[in-house]
Amino acid sequence: MEIGCFVVSVCGWILVCSTMPTEIWTWSEVDSIVLTTSNYFSNLWKDCISDSTGVSDCKGIPSMLALNWDIHMCRALIITSIILGFFGSILVLVGMKCTKIGGSEIANARVTFAGGMNYLISGMCSMIAFSYYGNKIRAEFQDPNFKAQKCWCVYWLGRLHPTCCWRSYLQ
Repeated sequence: MEIGCFVVSVCGWILVCSTMPTEIWTWSEVDSIVLTTSNYFSNLWKDCISDSTGVSDCKGIPSMLALNWDIHMCRALIITSIILGFFGSILVLVGMKCTKIGGSEIANARVTFAGGMNYLISGMCSMIAFSYYGNKIRAEFQDPNFKAQKCWCVYWLGRLHPTCCWRSYLQ
């Protein structure tokens, strides 16, 4: 059971890691251009626009101080989640019953518990970041004054990684 939960937790951590470089967190179509259709997409690190010919132009966010607080929060929470998930993986790998790296049984249980808590906090950080960003997109989609009306976000799967299996580390 420990090995299965470890594999599920590592797979979830990999899913969270894979969301950082993904370019399309939001997607919008701009229909106001007469001859070509423009598509706007962005993530936490840059904003891009492409036309119907497939040419895209991406612009990195020029200043950390120019960002909104919600983008700062999502960046910080996801980076925290990745770091805590990494250390949780190391601690759980060292403390599992099938590995003989740690010391006594009590020491292994404490190390595994610490790794499980890292996984739990990692999952909560990613869940908060992805849920907040998704809710922000939903609110923009339902706002009649917001110009870009087609948006989507697909990163709720990776947030569930440690919250489903952290209890088995306590046993």
